[in-house]
Amino acid sequence: MERRLLVLYGSQTGTAQDVAERVGREAQRRRFACRVVAMDEYEIATLINERLVVLVAATTGQGDEPDNMKTFWRFLLRKNLPSDSLSQMSFAVLGLGDSSYQKFNFVAKRLHRRLLQLGATAIQNVGLADDQHDLGPDAVVDPWLSTLWEIVLQSYPLPPGLEIISSDVLPPPRYKVIYVDSKMESRRKPQGIQNGPGAALCLSQDSSYSSESPFFARLLSNERVTATDHFQDVRLVKFDISGSGIMYSPGDVLMVQPSNRFDLVDDFLSLLQLDPTKQFYLQSNDPDVTVPSLLPKPCTVRYAVEHYFDIAGMPRRYFFELLAFFASSELEKEKLREFASTEGQEELFSYCYRPRRMTLEVLQDFPGVGQLVPFEYLFDLIGPIQPRAFSIASSLMVH
Repeated sequence: MERRLLVLYGSQTGTAQDVAERVGREAQRRRFACRVVAMDEYEIATLINERLVVLVAATTGQGDEPDNMKTFWRFLLRKNLPSDSLSQMSFAVLGLGDSSYQKFNFVAKRLHRRLLQLGATAIQNVGLADDQHDLGPDAVVDPWLSTLWEIVLQSYPLPPGLEIISSDVLPPPRYKVIYVDSKMESRRKPQGIQNGPGAALCLSQDSSYSSESPFFARLLSNERVTATDHFQDVRLVKFDISGSGIMYSPGDVLMVQPSNRFDLVDDFLSLLQLDPTKQFYLQSNDPDVTVPSLLPKPCTVRYAVEHYFDIAGMPRRYFFELLAFFASSELEKEKLREFASTEGQEELFSYCYRPRRMTLEVLQDFPGVGQLVPFEYLFDLIGPIQPRAFSIASSLMVH
């Protein structure tokens, strides 16, 4: 029996992708050949050949599916699909939502229902993780995954002579870092994106520009429109998009790609003792994992820290699990593993999520660990900076 698992995700802010990658890591520890991919990057016509699939789906806005799931979802909704299209497939759906919204986990519920209509077999009830829970989505994700693996291993037992790989074994990094001779590379023009000083990265969903192929706009102004003593800081930000060909209407969404503050970048480079001028290429260690398109080729360490690593964001739970492997102090190692454990989630919430502690601040709290982390593992430890969504307040009819 072929032990192969497909993990598909629809993620808007990166949380569902993180959970999907966790499912993939746990599957590999259980000796599954596993592929983790965004729903819209998956060749959906081959879904009829899959035997075991886990789908992780976030709900955005007022019950909307994430942007990287829209094409996949439209295909599944086709009325001409036979009711036994997916009769060979066993599946489980895990939803990520926010119970403060009326359509809580609406996407996951609809996805679960539609797969059943197409003849697929659910091996577990749909999981409904809630961002409003005191312990966050993991309050549902942890027990849901425990039950999932119990069910899966009943149908797909471990091969004879093999055991589950211990969680104490350091997993390989996602990418291989290849350093280059700076003198030789300085004669070559870097390929890919180069973010100039003061540039803002603007994305439009209804144009040829995207997160993979963005348009760089010059920042014209950034004005506060609320009184200084008002509790809300509302701003009117103006960009120059001359020559872009971008079409928009008032109320459309503009995606802006931020960068890290210079002082945070300098603190991070100093703490981890990184050479900011070093140049490198990335090479994927997994054929199903692509190299980040937002990094130029070659890329300097400073550019990656300034424009890619989300050092000002809150670290995910896996950050603590992976960081513990590099701790030389038993006290730091024990604390990091406690934060990563199911039992330590209340303490992690109090330490990290309630005060909204930044990744950089956590590394400063564990000063003996950061400089011991190999540079290639930073791409596993720290996620990329996510674009921010803003409403467009102007009209092409006037401006």
